[in-house]
Amino acid sequence: MPQNITVGYKALCDAAEREIETVPVEQAVKLAGRDDTVLVDIRDIRELQRDGQVPGAFHCPRGMLEFWIDPQSPYHKPVFAQDKKFVFFCAGGLRSALAAHTAQRMGLKPVAHIKGGFGAWKKAGGPVEERK
Repeated sequence: MPQNITVGYKALCDAAEREIETVPVEQAVKLAGRDDTVLVDIRDIRELQRDGQVPGAFHCPRGMLEFWIDPQSPYHKPVFAQDKKFVFFCAGGLRSALAAHTAQRMGLKPVAHIKGGFGAWKKAGGPVEERK
């Protein structure tokens, strides 16, 4: 019997965006490099290698997000214990909406995501460097 998917990805992303802050890319570019903000790149490593990365952004693969945020996890990353704003982004803004929503539900605050993701970042002329 085939699966009966009752909630699609668009509905999940729309619901997440109703509960989180969405930052326009122009504002996100201004947040880069600030001491009170961490840009969190949740793209896959292959995307970073292929398309480049935002200088200074913290890379957290989407599949590890919950484990790296939770201080009780053996995989916890101290970056997520800082008293800063966490601005998530992916390639186009869908995965990052879900990631920011999950992070917020876990208690990480404040969080946001970049509207349009890395694609919008590049189009707006935000700085990009090759993956090292």
